[in-house]
This record gives sequence, structure tokens and C-alpha cells, in this order.
Amino acid sequence: MSEGQIPTGTGRSHPTGSPAISRRTPRRSTAEVRVLVVPGDGGPARERPDKLAAEEPMEIRVGGPHGEVPPLAVTMRTPGHDFELAVGFCVTEGILHADDVIKTVAYCGPVKGEQEYNIVTVRVRRHVTLPDQVRRFTTNASCGICGAASLDQVERQCPPMWPGPIVPRGVLVVMPERLRVGQRVFSATGGLHAAALFDAAGELSIVREDVGRHNAVDKVIGHAFLNGGLHTLRSRALFVSGRVSFEIVQKAAMAGIGFIAAVSAPSSLAVDAARRLGVTVAGFVRDGGFNVYSHPERIAL
Repeated sequence: MSEGQIPTGTGRSHPTGSPAISRRTPRRSTAEVRVLVVPGDGGPARERPDKLAAEEPMEIRVGGPHGEVPPLAVTMRTPGHDFELAVGFCVTEGILHADDVIKTVAYCGPVKGEQEYNIVTVRVRRHVTLPDQVRRFTTNASCGICGAASLDQVERQCPPMWPGPIVPRGVLVVMPERLRVGQRVFSATGGLHAAALFDAAGELSIVREDVGRHNAVDKVIGHAFLNGGLHTLRSRALFVSGRVSFEIVQKAAMAGIGFIAAVSAPSSLAVDAARRLGVTVAGFVRDGGFNVYSHPERIAL
């Protein structure tokens, strides 16, 4: 397949800071439908228009600057910020590293005269060898442990965790409401997860939404890689709208994020991973309180 319109971009080494990545959204993040509403008070059913969160497959390909680019993954995602998702996935699965320089991120196409928006190709300015284990991503990358095969492997691959940020108690408890304000597609559909990055003062820097909570995390990490580099994440707290699973801890640690908070609970494996990897996890952040499951030293109580 030939590559279509190809924006160029890099990671931390980009001389001008922000890579020239297209900001347009070729696919809509919502879909218009008509639904039959049956009220709970026993009244008559009626039909009305509604919006649903869009869900489509996206294939991620990654390779060196020349030649064929092999497939890495197929994931079900909400269209929008697809380049960030592709780059973030490559980072959190250990394919891209902080000092890598991206040559291009592009949609593949056109195919039979139509632009292909469900295949994204990432080209890096070095030779890329995909380990055999990633071949299983091509069947389904949207479930469970969709990254490294074991906690031991994640621990070997993760960079050293930085001590910051130190987040005051009063700042942490206001993050859920600030996240909710930024969830524009959720407000329209009620059907998306969200991930956001905050600084230690509680300022919201980026929000991304997706049908997959781990995709939302990859999008914010990909945004960081393409806009300043992974080192910018050392001073950020990751906040997610749902529960904290193992793969979210894995992805955060691979990107160098040392602080995760959520409105819901973590899983037992997520807590085990966070304790071993040096990541702070706070759950049930709601109504002015929260639980701390690992590394409380990053919270100023």
C-alpha cells in the first residue's frame, strides 16, 4: 500500500518542539442513531435521535525509515487522535523509546480511490525489529493484558521511576470534576472512558477519550511523545475515569509516569505491579476522599 498524506514528526529530539502532525479527524467520534425510548414511569414509548460513541478497528504498523512496514497491532478504538494512539501504543509496548526520532506518522492509502483511515503507519529513523511476542497483537489488542507477557518482563523494560510529582491532597480530590468538564464526547454519548494528565498544581494539560480505557492512556502518552517528549511526563499525574487495571499501570510505567489516580478501584495485579514498579496508585477519588494503594510518598497529606 502506498502512503497518503504524510505529516512528519519526531520525539524528544525534534529541534522545534512540536512535530508537524495533522490535527484533523477523518472519522467521527460519534454516530447518529434513532432509538426507541421506553420510560420507567409506564408511559408510552417514543422514538428520538441519539448519539453513540463510535468504535472502529485500527491497524498499527511500525518500522524503519525505508522498505515494508509490518503490522504491529489491531485495536478497537474511537476514531480521533489516531496518530497519538499509534505512537503511544508503540511507546507503552516497548517498541519506541524516549530518544527515538519519528520520521513519519501517516494514514495508509488511498485504496481503490478512497483514503484509508483505519491503518496508521509509524516510521522511525532507525531499524525496528519487532519481537515475536507482538505478533499476537494483530488478532486483538483491546483486551486484558495486551502488552508485555508478564510483570517480570515489564519490570525489566521499564525506565527508572522519577520521585515526582508530589500532589497535595486538596489538588487530587478536584481532579475528577476537572476531568469531567473535559469529557466532551462522553457528555454527548455517555459511553467513553477518559484519561487526563495533570500537573502537581491540578492544572489539566490534556484529555483523551476512547471506548478502551487503555487506548485513552496511549493517546495521552502519544501526545506527550509528539509534543515535547516523554520526559515531560515525569512531573505529571495520570487520571483515569474508570478502574485501574494492570495494563494501565504497565503503560504508565513504560512511559515514566509515576502517579495514577482514578474514580474507581484498582485490581489486585495493578496494585502488585505499582508497588514493584514504584508507581503511586490512588483509587476511589470521589466526594473529597480517596484510598492510596501504593507509594503514598507522592501525596502531600
